Amino acid sequence: MTDDIEGAVKSFILKEFLPGEDPAELTDATPLITGGVLDSIATLKVVMFIEETFGISLQAHEVDSEHLDTIAQIAQLVRAKKS
Repeated sequence: MTDDIEGAVKSFILKEFLPGEDPAELTDATPLITGGVLDSIATLKVVMFIEETFGISLQAHEVDSEHLDTIAQIAQLVRAKKS
């Protein structure tokens, strides 16, 4: 069974931070933090969503644009934490 981490994260970001935007504009490679989609408060909301949805805990050093700037990076981090 493949868990659709990208899909879950994408739908959360669209619903919470980009209501009314074209979902096709948000790709797995869209820069979220460096591109200005997520500010610090929004990033914390995404972190809480990730932790609750996937049952993992993120460390302080993982909550940055190096780990959370794209949906692909978020999914990679979640998979690393779950394995």
